[in-house]
Amino acid sequence: MHGEESLLQDIGLSIIFATVLSHIARVLKQPLILGYIIGGAMLGKEMGFELVTNEASIELISEIGLILLLFIIGLEINLAELAKMGKAMFTLGILQFTLSVAFVYSVFPFFGLPIGSEKFDLLYIAVALSLSSTLIVVKLLQDKVEINTLSGKLTVGVLVFQDIWAILFMGVQPNLNNPEILKILTSVGIIVLLIAFSFSVSRYVLAKLYKACASSPELILLTSIMWCFFVCGIAGKVGLSKEMGALVAGMSIAAFPYGADVISKLIGIRDFFVTLFFVALGLKVPLPSLEVIGLSAAIITLMLFVRMITIAPVIIKLNKGVRNGFLTALNLAQISEFSLVILALGAGFEHITPKLQAVILTSTIIASVLSTYIIMYNHNIAATFERLLARVGISDQTEDSGKDDKSGHGGHGGHGDGMVRDIIVLGYFRIARAFVEYLEDLSPSLIKRIIIADYNPAFKDELTNKGFQWAYADLAHPDSLSHIGLHDASMVICTISDSFLKGTNNNRLLSTLSKLAPNAKIILTSDEPGEAKKLVADGAQKVIIPGVITGEFLYEYISRGMRNNEREV
Repeated sequence: MHGEESLLQDIGLSIIFATVLSHIARVLKQPLILGYIIGGAMLGKEMGFELVTNEASIELISEIGLILLLFIIGLEINLAELAKMGKAMFTLGILQFTLSVAFVYSVFPFFGLPIGSEKFDLLYIAVALSLSSTLIVVKLLQDKVEINTLSGKLTVGVLVFQDIWAILFMGVQPNLNNPEILKILTSVGIIVLLIAFSFSVSRYVLAKLYKACASSPELILLTSIMWCFFVCGIAGKVGLSKEMGALVAGMSIAAFPYGADVISKLIGIRDFFVTLFFVALGLKVPLPSLEVIGLSAAIITLMLFVRMITIAPVIIKLNKGVRNGFLTALNLAQISEFSLVILALGAGFEHITPKLQAVILTSTIIASVLSTYIIMYNHNIAATFERLLARVGISDQTEDSGKDDKSGHGGHGGHGDGMVRDIIVLGYFRIARAFVEYLEDLSPSLIKRIIIADYNPAFKDELTNKGFQWAYADLAHPDSLSHIGLHDASMVICTISDSFLKGTNNNRLLSTLSKLAPNAKIILTSDEPGEAKKLVADGAQKVIIPGVITGEFLYEYISRGMRNNEREV
């Protein structure tokens, strides 16, 4: 009973301290993850009040958290969706990991650091620094409403491939001490069999179970967790890690239509164990020595450099854009929870030294906190790198628009096609896309007068084929707006409200446009009528309010229908 009371007390204290510290972090406008980790550190015996001292309970909390965390990550890996990402995504997913491992493995020894000298240390360092945190990245990008942008999709795609690489490494991990090709192939074969078994049972048994208990949310949740621990048990019996079993269990459910429903029901329990996971990280943090902090700083610096050289150049080469290349690299600038799992397993196999494990753990925690700020300001940081590359002639602009850029003016927005393009649409988002569809159907001639300026080159070919002129522009930076023909524009339209603008707002944009396009009618977008009135007072010709337009449409539609009914009567 004493052990059970100790476990319950440890979990309770973890939640209390994590909650209090995360509220403090929120008030100070800091990442909540920082509150979780500091809460754990305050509970531990190394840096805190020694309130949690039962190492067994700490390990149990951490292992349960990791199993459920990896199960949920598996739920989000839809292999069918992965196949739809195309060759570019596959190229990026393969090159990012392989180039990163090769670079770290070959370069790290030259740093002369007092770690990495044991037999497998270097391999584990290379693998650990090549994986990014799915948990942190997905959460922060969802908070910033950037998960569905091109850079967001590239980021998630890389994370999916990293998870697959991690699975493969975990499969061969037990045989590293005796790396015979037959044993490695046997491990890979066991992984394949486990995946085939899980997907088969999921399709022919679980599908019927879910259908039978669809009216009972409790049974849906319980069945999902049962499946997770069942596959974990099988994985452990055949010599694989339980964490890997959890990942495979999640993937087998994600492949079918009910996967999304399972994820929605596991959100609450996920958040609970995510909190415990980071508290457990804090509990394990030893009192950092100057040596460990120095080594961690070197590890993090190397990780950031590796992200930049293995992601941004590949994305740029794949014609996905300079900005998107740097955004994706910045989004992935942390060390994965998977790395900690792999290192923990490696320590169990006696592959690595405790010192290396402590350094990577400290690096992971510091990088996790640092990454929240990097993603928070990713557009500003990416813009800085983008400007540096532009100085050496590398940019997202087309060859023709590049000439205009160098000449310092837009030439009436002609851009080489002989047409006077005096209407400029800033940003290609929801309203702009609807506007484009209307023009195609109702006014093809007007298309020849329009430039659509956006920082996402993914739409360039689509718009060019329809007759529009695409131009690169970052609305947050006036320099990128000065070379797209704004000076001679008769009308400038921004269809993006402040809710979706990054790095600027309509007020600042109006000030910039008034200077760059002094003769143009400026049309902006706002979600609030009060803000719209202020923009008009400050000089906007017209302000679109999507909610008001929708309300007017509904009123006219319903009124017209009622009048028609009266005449029919």
